Amino acid sequence: MIETPNISTNSLYSEDLAPVPAEKRSWNTWNYAALWISMSLCIPTYMLASSLIGGGMNWWQAILTIFLGNLVVLIPMILNGHAGTKYGIPFPVFARASFGTAGANIPAMLRAIVACGWFGIQTWIGGFALYQMVQVWYPGIAQWPAIFPASWGLATGPAFTFLLFWLLNMYVVYLGVDSIKKLLVFKAFFLPLAALALLWWAIQVAKGLGPILEQPSHFADSHAFWNFFFPALTGMVGFWATLSLNIPDFTRYATSQKAQVTGQALALPASMTLFSFIGVVVTSATTIVYGTTIWDPLVLAGKFSSKGMISIAMIAVAISTLATNIAANIVSPANDFAHLAPKKINFRTGGYITGIIGILIFPWKLIADPGGYIFTWLVGYSSLLGPVGGIMIVDYYLIRKKELRLNDLYNTNGIYSYNKGFHYAAVVALIAGILPNVPGFLTNIQLVAADRFPGWLNNLYHYAWFVGFAVSGIVYRFLNRVSS
Repeated sequence: MIETPNISTNSLYSEDLAPVPAEKRSWNTWNYAALWISMSLCIPTYMLASSLIGGGMNWWQAILTIFLGNLVVLIPMILNGHAGTKYGIPFPVFARASFGTAGANIPAMLRAIVACGWFGIQTWIGGFALYQMVQVWYPGIAQWPAIFPASWGLATGPAFTFLLFWLLNMYVVYLGVDSIKKLLVFKAFFLPLAALALLWWAIQVAKGLGPILEQPSHFADSHAFWNFFFPALTGMVGFWATLSLNIPDFTRYATSQKAQVTGQALALPASMTLFSFIGVVVTSATTIVYGTTIWDPLVLAGKFSSKGMISIAMIAVAISTLATNIAANIVSPANDFAHLAPKKINFRTGGYITGIIGILIFPWKLIADPGGYIFTWLVGYSSLLGPVGGIMIVDYYLIRKKELRLNDLYNTNGIYSYNKGFHYAAVVALIAGILPNVPGFLTNIQLVAADRFPGWLNNLYHYAWFVGFAVSGIVYRFLNRVSS
């Protein structure tokens, strides 16, 4: 029997962060399977797969990379999900055990900023869908005079529709999460049908699957392939690195550990691989049909001849993207921002903060090309979140043996308050896990010349999530042994 914390007046308490009592936990195996099927069926998943084709892989190399990446990330997903189910607590509260009641804001903010980036990417996708629709009926929008600096890489027309779609997202935040339920139902029906329609189109125009599957990889030799494969695999792990941390936000509603484990294990790798296969097939077909690789499905849809078909497709994409954005990229960071000041920041305020940062992160640059999408965005933030995962898993399984004091997680004077709310062993371990990946990141974004660092140090960035996870976990374990 888990004790109920006496936290009614505690500054660490809010209704959003409180433990979910057993009688209110109703998510079963099917609910978790449905969650991952819904989360996987999104435009970024399609772009994830097609970006590997754009980077030079053939169809089976891309699919295998995605499958392996999702098998890897499933492990921390299930391990971190255990605490949510056992204690009914969300991610920011779970992080208090390892980082401290105040220090938990560090991993919460790291994850929240990444979620803001995803919010920006999804908002850009929805806004660009609107732009494609407007351009069909009003081609002049493409000729609007530039008002942004050239270095921003932002044309005026797409910027206008992006802002419109951003305002629509913020209006939904104002209305509250309940307003998105019908849109989620629409998405659940529309996106699978749209994906199958795209698959049918690809097979028809390419005259069967044969020509598509015969498309070769474009690497000069095995050395070039492996140089692309390992950072790509890290990127696949990084795709769900945020959810591998904040999965307690969902598993806190599980009826049992079996429900969350089985549901996730059955649905995550399978749904990601199947939907990615469609992306791979369609992207390969564009190479055959158009003579160039089109990895963005919105750009591809814009090439269709029927104005009505383009309009319907783009409106549907915008609506389904709106639903995904609120459910996946607003709820969790809003909770994380609320963790900064539980008594002052509510869901709506947290959502507005997410929206503003989502613009400032320049999402159109993150997905401008396959290299930027994988090597800068996915691999880059995995170097921050891998260390957090290593610390939390080592703390929960090796140090605490899955036993937490629920009262103290909400107590500023409890065992998890450590030194003024910070557990410095976790902070030091986090820094230790991030540092090895900094040189590779700086050279990858061309802020520093590659020859400024040894080649082996730059190459560590290709394994950013794995390096950070292992280094932080080992350092955290060592520091706890020394201090005990």
